[in-house]
Amino acid sequence: MKCPFCGWAQDKVVDSRESKEADSIRRRRECEKCNKRFTTYERIDEIPYMVVKKDGRREKFDRQKVLSGLLHACEKRPVPTGKLGKIVDETEAFVVDSPDRERTTSEIGELIMSHLREMDTVAYIRFASVYRDFKDVREFKAELEELLGSKPRKPTV
Repeated sequence: MKCPFCGWAQDKVVDSRESKEADSIRRRRECEKCNKRFTTYERIDEIPYMVVKKDGRREKFDRQKVLSGLLHACEKRPVPTGKLGKIVDETEAFVVDSPDRERTTSEIGELIMSHLREMDTVAYIRFASVYRDFKDVREFKAELEELLGSKPRKPTV
């Protein structure tokens, strides 16, 4: 918390009290540089982070929904669940860091696919087939060809 008088970032809490309505905490702080006191209020962040769907609808960001999609894509694949947790954490941080408190599903999907592409190509294709909603085998084949064209092929022995 920056001091409103001198801008110093170090302070100490002198006193904390809950508000009468119990919806916030009042804190008296003292700047460690200029020793002036000031008051801050702490309250729960109640505005949810939103995801804008392809059709324009908005819904709350749901970590569990992201994890569920990743688990389906990585089913029977050698992908550690710890890595999936990191992808979910990074995805949530991406949404939380949004200045408008919302991100589009396309931004979120591309972020997740970039991680899966590096981690496991089969999981990537599974996720992409659902996320990009392939209509037929040609679209699926085009995605595979792009994937194979972007990676150097290992010679078969």
